[in-house]
Amino acid sequence: MFEAWADSDLARIGLKRSGNSLQISIPEDANIYHMTVGAQLAEGRQNERALVFETASGALQTWSFGEVDAQASALAASLRQRGFGRGDLIGIHTGMRPETAIAHMAVCKLGATAVTLSQLYGPDALAHALNHCKARCLLTVESAWAPLRTEAATHLPHLTDILVAEGAVGREADLTGILQAPVPQDFEPEYTRADDPALLMYTSGSTGMPKGILHGHRVLASYRPSINLFFNLTLDDPDAVYWSPSDWAWVGGLLDMLFPAWLAGRPVVTSEARFRAAWAYDFMSRHKVTHTFLAPTAIKRLAETADPRSEYDLSLRVICTGGEALAADTLSWAENKLGVVCNEFYGMTEVDHLIGNCAALYPRKPGSMGVAYPGHDVRLVDDAGREVPPGEQGEIVTPADAPTRYLGYLKNSEKEAELRLGDYMMTHDLAVRDEDGYFWYKGRSDDLIKSSGFRIGPAEIEECLLAHAAVAEAGVIGKPDAERGSIVKAFVRLSNGTRGDEELKNSLKDHVRQRLAAYKAPREIEFVADFEMTSSGKINRRALRARENAAPGA
Repeated sequence: MFEAWADSDLARIGLKRSGNSLQISIPEDANIYHMTVGAQLAEGRQNERALVFETASGALQTWSFGEVDAQASALAASLRQRGFGRGDLIGIHTGMRPETAIAHMAVCKLGATAVTLSQLYGPDALAHALNHCKARCLLTVESAWAPLRTEAATHLPHLTDILVAEGAVGREADLTGILQAPVPQDFEPEYTRADDPALLMYTSGSTGMPKGILHGHRVLASYRPSINLFFNLTLDDPDAVYWSPSDWAWVGGLLDMLFPAWLAGRPVVTSEARFRAAWAYDFMSRHKVTHTFLAPTAIKRLAETADPRSEYDLSLRVICTGGEALAADTLSWAENKLGVVCNEFYGMTEVDHLIGNCAALYPRKPGSMGVAYPGHDVRLVDDAGREVPPGEQGEIVTPADAPTRYLGYLKNSEKEAELRLGDYMMTHDLAVRDEDGYFWYKGRSDDLIKSSGFRIGPAEIEECLLAHAAVAEAGVIGKPDAERGSIVKAFVRLSNGTRGDEELKNSLKDHVRQRLAAYKAPREIEFVADFEMTSSGKINRRALRARENAAPGA
């Protein structure tokens, strides 16, 4: 499909020819700042709109690229004065706010590594991430930090510096004031290179607590071709305005939306409002949003409005989507009723953007994930590691040196080894490839739960439930769900003398919601008398899934 493209056109989206194939171009000095805000300043776009924040009252706050850069330098200079620099871990817990976007640029200027921390985390989830990586510095905001502040002294022993926006108390520093401070004349940024760490993201797996995944600055350069493709080659449209409700602590919001917008020199609008379909339509209309990343679950919520163009003055024209399979009827609604291009893509945090669509270049097949993106080698293999022919189900694998690969897990080489299959990296996702090269998602080969675009590990929920006095044993699985892909279902054996009723179920759900995160809380709980165990003495989740599938009405 790229045969007729000039080399200059390929280079514009981050590709280069290598014999008869295409490779992704990743310069050795690639740096997220240089590719985003720095690139815009170099092109004289310092006065162009970069960031718009709509407050809870509806007021608008706007930053130009020059203002983002100045505040990032002020923050980087302050952090350096506090003793932080190259290679240090800086926790970013400021949510869908301007401080988050600015802080990432500051961390780049410092040569440090950003630890992306969702405000959806409860105290246990936040403590796990910060204590595992031993980060000494946290940037947060009063509304998110206030419920956690009292536990910080005992549960977050490694923190030495806490910078709080809109309400610092005691020894905490005023992040809002720091961002407004003048930049010291002697401040000199220290930019790192492509294979130096840039991001530490905690993401759930099928076993144990969430793992810290390190990405280098190369990640944005490696995503550049696929970003251009799933935004349908319109990334830098002159009137483009970007927005996503997806959390900026994770890949979807940060690497598939915020950074791509600034890569193209276009503005991002954001808000702390909770996603609801009517609100989202109003928000997109007000801000003339043209490009968005939405999880399939969010698109399904929008699809509850049968004819949105008749009710709202929308400028929206491109949706990219991932995190779970997009149903064919949802794609049909997006194209025929919402009137947009909707390109699905596939990957995982460890190695992303492997497969996807680009309606501008090739036809989409409703229900399909798309084809392997240029620069990627994607195969399907059986349990023995042998490649399967078209039409047969296999596990998606890609070379261990794939261009979008992570740097590794933090302090967990054993987990890295578990993903290796010879020269390939396993995904544990199952698919079928047809004769035309299109992939069709078929599910997971392990226990990881994918729900509403979130990756949820059953082990961390089981551990949290076991901390409740009423629970003797717990097993957690993903139950298929038409709206969310899967929901979290917990099977619980109660402690002696405990009565299982609806009140207790609600208490257990609240326990997980408050300690871990709301999206990890079980939507269903079933009390059981006993569990089937594996030969190694663990609860057999496969048996629980089989039991669920065999239940009446399943």
